[in-house]
Amino acid sequence: MAVIHSAPRIASHDGVAATLEQALGAHHLRSHEEHGELIFTVAREGIEDVLRTLRDEHQYQQLMEIAGVDFPSRAERFEVVYMLLSVTKNHRIIVKTSTDENTPVPSVTSLWYNAGWLEREVFDLYGVVFDGNTDLRRILTDYGFEGHPFRKDFPLTGYIELRYSEDEKRVVYEPVELAQDLRQFDFMSPWEGADYVLPGDEKADTPPVDEPKVTDSPADTGAGADTDEKADDKVSAGSPAEEDGGDYRTPPPDPTEDRPDRAKRKGKTTDTKAATEPQATGGKGES
Repeated sequence: MAVIHSAPRIASHDGVAATLEQALGAHHLRSHEEHGELIFTVAREGIEDVLRTLRDEHQYQQLMEIAGVDFPSRAERFEVVYMLLSVTKNHRIIVKTSTDENTPVPSVTSLWYNAGWLEREVFDLYGVVFDGNTDLRRILTDYGFEGHPFRKDFPLTGYIELRYSEDEKRVVYEPVELAQDLRQFDFMSPWEGADYVLPGDEKADTPPVDEPKVTDSPADTGAGADTDEKADDKVSAGSPAEEDGGDYRTPPPDPTEDRPDRAKRKGKTTDTKAATEPQATGGKGES
């Protein structure tokens, strides 16, 4: 039986770009299609109005993701990318805006609750500030972390890192040490900076053995019939402990199978009441 649904299996882009461009008005800067998706670039100041229009008037109900992108060569180096989904139309669009290190982007936490967490992630990793987010704290990096890890100008060396020390039971600060220097990669020494010897390298400078010792016969190991005969001799014969202690060896117990069987029990286990009662012996003062 065929199931008829209002949402198409594969949504079409026909007419969508023109309709949304007209709806966004002066906030719209440019749009294009890339990798099968419609991408709209809008002015930073109007991002909240743009997303409200798309949500309320064009049925893009869900904010799926907010991501950041860094282009260090641009004047406004950061792009903030909003990914929207229309459940009723089965259609997705991408909305972009740009900013720099100091200019905040209007928050959209008044439109979607999940935007608070997503904006915190972009702030933590890229340093983009969102105006109107009342809980703009780091969300992925550790306490006291300096800098923003996803900036492409983040230094690789010369700074400190923090980690939890099991020995000191606290967070410790240490200089950043990279075993592989990515900016000065040397193919002749790919693990430049390692201050330890890799397994197997400790034998590299050992000279070869001219006459290796072999153990092809019992004589090479000291084993043989003569050794077996002397193995039971008293090593401490004649010592004071040996003379005072007598034979130092305890004889082994008799094998269990050579012991006589236990006598068969008489009576039943229930006939033991009399055995627990005091018996008269006839002696004075005794019972």
